[in-house]
Amino acid sequence: MRIKMYHGIVNVYKEAGYTSHDVVARLRGIFKQKKIGHTGTLDPDAVGVLPVCLGNGTRLCGMLTDRHKEYIARLRLGVVTDTQDISGKILEEREVCAQPDRVREAILSFQGDFMQIPPMYSALKVGGRKLYELARAGKVVERPPRPVTFYSIEILEEEHPEYVFRVECSKGTYIRTLCHDIGQKLGDGAAMVNLERTRVGEFGAEGAYRLKELEELAEKGALSQAVVPVEKMFEDLPGLTVKEAAFKLLKNGNQLRKEDFTKDPWEEMPEGPVTGRSDDRSPEAEEGENQYRIHSPSGDFCGIYQYVKERGMFAPVKMFLGE
Repeated sequence: MRIKMYHGIVNVYKEAGYTSHDVVARLRGIFKQKKIGHTGTLDPDAVGVLPVCLGNGTRLCGMLTDRHKEYIARLRLGVVTDTQDISGKILEEREVCAQPDRVREAILSFQGDFMQIPPMYSALKVGGRKLYELARAGKVVERPPRPVTFYSIEILEEEHPEYVFRVECSKGTYIRTLCHDIGQKLGDGAAMVNLERTRVGEFGAEGAYRLKELEELAEKGALSQAVVPVEKMFEDLPGLTVKEAAFKLLKNGNQLRKEDFTKDPWEEMPEGPVTGRSDDRSPEAEEGENQYRIHSPSGDFCGIYQYVKERGMFAPVKMFLGE
């Protein structure tokens, strides 16, 4: 009997104590398939949203990693650790001198664009070695700062010297480092106490499945209800269907002509602005715009194509044909 292969994304709620790789390992057992990948690591002590891609959905991993993320973090003033969170070795303990109004001002001052130095206890590589491996060996190396953006910061709770805040940020941002930097700005030091990732792009904590819940669905034969189809990630794009005569070209990932579709592509472009593209819906729109969901003659989703005006052709951007 052929084992069912799942294709799409599962919104997993990672619980404390699991690494992101632990979650993937558990899911391989639950879904009975090897082709699974996560979309960005969470520290073992952190909890929250971890979108996991299945089957040909693994081709979305990079795209989901780039999505904006939202976190809720608790920081404690007056302590500095080697990991920048409370689980690390305490390097300094300081008297907290900053008053609440100054703390609030410091936290909110980080909204905007910044250059952030990644922490030593991270999975980034320098000279071919992961930073946390060097840190465990007692080494500290220079890390080039990276551009990050904090789109919004909101203080949720104040229990001086601890503060809880929500932050929406760009990819590659370390909230531990944000807490550390807030403490350095105040001169009192700070470390992150706990962290919950509440959103990755369109995936929120309110719709996430814990591993136990997925195991229960597997026992009922109902895992499909937890899998978001790949096509849904592109539902803002207009759809086109190829003619039977052009299906072989599509299957081979070849370029397509306007005449290869059952409808005129320009009639399918929606009116008004669409996320990720300009308002110009003509065939002369710039490259990087005018993208479409492409379907087989039987209606199966096959991939994303884009009109390239220089060639007068539709070129494949990303294909999601069955494995």
